[in-house]
Amino acid sequence: MITLNILIFSEMFPKKNNPSSGIFIIERLKELNKINDIKYDFIPISTEDNLIMKTLKKARNIKPLILPNKIQVEARSFIPLKVKLSTIDRLGILKNIPKYWIKYASKMANEIIKKVDIDYDIIHAHRVFPEGYAAYLINKKYNIPYIITAHGGEIHSISNKYYEIINLIFNNASKIIFVSEALRKIALNIFDIKEEKTVVIPNGYNQNIFKPYDKNEIRKELGIYKKNYNYVGFVGNLIPIKRADKLPDIFNLIGIKNTKFIVVGDGYLRNEIENKTKNLDILFTGRVSQNDVAKYMNAMDIMILPSRNEGWPCVVLEAQACGTDVIGSNNGGIPEAIGFEEYIVEDDDNFEYRFAKRVREVLKNGYDRNKIIDRAKEFTWENIVDKEINIYNKI
Repeated sequence: MITLNILIFSEMFPKKNNPSSGIFIIERLKELNKINDIKYDFIPISTEDNLIMKTLKKARNIKPLILPNKIQVEARSFIPLKVKLSTIDRLGILKNIPKYWIKYASKMANEIIKKVDIDYDIIHAHRVFPEGYAAYLINKKYNIPYIITAHGGEIHSISNKYYEIINLIFNNASKIIFVSEALRKIALNIFDIKEEKTVVIPNGYNQNIFKPYDKNEIRKELGIYKKNYNYVGFVGNLIPIKRADKLPDIFNLIGIKNTKFIVVGDGYLRNEIENKTKNLDILFTGRVSQNDVAKYMNAMDIMILPSRNEGWPCVVLEAQACGTDVIGSNNGGIPEAIGFEEYIVEDDDNFEYRFAKRVREVLKNGYDRNKIIDRAKEFTWENIVDKEINIYNKI
């Protein structure tokens, strides 16, 4: 078989203040390391906040964007490419003004062309915009086919100001991978895409990290064990798209005594959530390592995901692989990821009340842990990357 040489790049990769960012790309690279007939280079590419932007963000209680010195993927190291942007450019991006985002994407392409010997069979950009536009520009210069993986927000939450440029990106791509069927349907409805160009390949999970342990033993290890307690948790960014603003309502409506709540993650809503849950037995862990995420997931009886939208929530499979039931909304790719209709709550009137009621019912009646674990096994990274390699070979 011919050895393929792939260039993979994305702005999504672990950052100093967010080590879990883009972890689904790093896991792909680990699997590619095992495959002899695939060579790849990975370019983590982003901008970094200057002093003015750091000061402005600090005033708004927003953590600044600081890039790591390198991204380590087993034995290989990848140095982030820094795209230099002026303060005006950065403010334009924060205000979501298209010309500044397009400028950023163009500078991405220029940095890659300048720093890398462009001698690849395929370019794989993770995210439609801005990375997909950078891939389009490189394709125009070198005529190398490119693939895009659409992860969610750049489809379900994109402003119509970007529709024209996203159509350009899609029309020139060799293949468009969507992480869920729900996301693919949204894109087909909004954008001018040839359906035969599209395919669904979700994100997976690391079976060496996310695996089942004895729940009580893990709770003791974490120092949160209480006899005959229920444990309900949330894992994710504390932002409105995750419906984190409604976590206090949901937790309070569950209304079962002897319940410990666990919130794993961080975001600008954290202080508000903490203030509204002072009456509860609740733990806020902040951002933690993947190994610790797995421990907290194992400690939970139920993990909730009431998001207003999701592309393909990896946390669902990770929790299920730990043997923890997940209850989620019916938005985006959540039902596909959960895979069990009885754990989906329709997003409609009185959602928080009905969601909390479903959590109470499952805590009372229990669930088949082995069934959940077996279902998650379909989505190991080995299986997911194998599907992507099939796409590479076809192109």
